[in-house]
Order: sequence, then C-alpha cells, then structure tokens
Amino acid sequence: MDFLQKLFENQGGEFYSSRAEIQTKLQKCKAVIFDWDGVFNTGEKTEQTGSPFSEIDSMGLNMLRLSFWLLNKKLPFIGIITGQKNPTAIKLAKRESYNAVYFSFLNKSEALMHLEKKFGILPTEVAFVFDDILDLSVARKVALRFYVRRAGNPMTNNYISSEKLLDYATGNEGGNNAVREVCELICACNGNFDQAVNHRIEFDATYQNYLKTRGLIEPGFFYYYEGTTQEIVV
Repeated sequence: MDFLQKLFENQGGEFYSSRAEIQTKLQKCKAVIFDWDGVFNTGEKTEQTGSPFSEIDSMGLNMLRLSFWLLNKKLPFIGIITGQKNPTAIKLAKRESYNAVYFSFLNKSEALMHLEKKFGILPTEVAFVFDDILDLSVARKVALRFYVRRAGNPMTNNYISSEKLLDYATGNEGGNNAVREVCELICACNGNFDQAVNHRIEFDATYQNYLKTRGLIEPGFFYYYEGTTQEIVV
C-alpha cells in the first residue's frame, strides 16, 4: 500500500483513483478551480453574513501554489466558481492574488467554457474541488475531481461515486478544512511538500521570489448576466 495514500485514508479520505493515477493527471493540469460554498465553508448563510473562509485553508492553497511553482517554474491558475456573489471570496482572491472569480454562474460549465476562451485552459487541464449537484456539469468535463463529501447527502454521494465523477473524496467536510486536505494531497502527489514547507519556514530567497511572482497577478472578476460572461471591476 502506498504510504501517502494510506496516510490520507487513515484521515477518512477515499481514493477512487490511486495516488499514482492522481499524480499522473496532475502533471497535465494548469489550473485548480474551487467551488466556494460548501467547500471553503459549511455553505450556511444569513441575511447579515456572507460565506467565510479559513486561514488554515488559505495556507494550504499557498503551499499548493508554491509546490506547483517549485515543480514547474510557474504558478498554477487558481480560480473560484460560485453560483452566488460572495464578497468574502472576492476579498480572498484579491488578498492572495488568485487569477479569477466567477460568480452568479448557476450553470458552472459556462465558466469552464470562458476559462478556455479567455485563458486558453482546456477542461482536460483543470483540477476541480467541489461539493454538490450544481458542480457536476464541470466535474463531468475536467481532468481531475476532488469531492468534498458530506454525511448529510448520502444519495448525492452515491450518485457521484456510481457515475465516476470523482478521483478523491475528502475525509473532512466543507468548513472543517477540506480545502487544506485537498491542497496537502496535491502537494504530496507533487512530491515536494516538505521542500515547500521548509522554504516557507525559512522565508528564504526562493520563497520571496515566489511571493513576488504571485503578487504580479491581477485577479479577474467575471459575472454571468443574460447569457454572457462579463468582466467587471469590484
């Protein structure tokens, strides 16, 4: 049994593709795209509050990007696709210099088509982190699927597994650092998790160069309205 696969399985994760298969698929991926509600958080909302994120997950994404940068000498495209306008998602994307936020996309495959048209990233070059039925039009098309599983929807869990719409199901739920789990798995598959952590600890020239490269990214914000995708200033 693969040691790293066993490590994640012991934490409740379930592999539908082996770690070696996930690693092979990752080598072709240029982008990692995240759903927001139910992935970075529990999906709960009130009239007064939006959907939060965790700094623990944010650090995981930072390590994922550093891992990819060390391996490929370039950053991965990082995007968020959400069915709602989430100010917190926009704030995080600005702070961390993600590439894009797509919001108000009730048909999320429209965002996937825009990703190809504007940025030249094919669905077969995308890894997707998702949690619910709204995301399945994307999960059907992309190269690699990380499913944030919940105990509360057993029929959905069964549908996604029986239709083979996932490569890995998290042991943690949204709001309980499922994003961090996926990010650490990707780093593990890249084979340089310890290297990335050591650069961050030392805050050395390599890490500072990575931060400088990351800081050059200007996030794009895209809104779906009346059948078209429009870039807006937020």
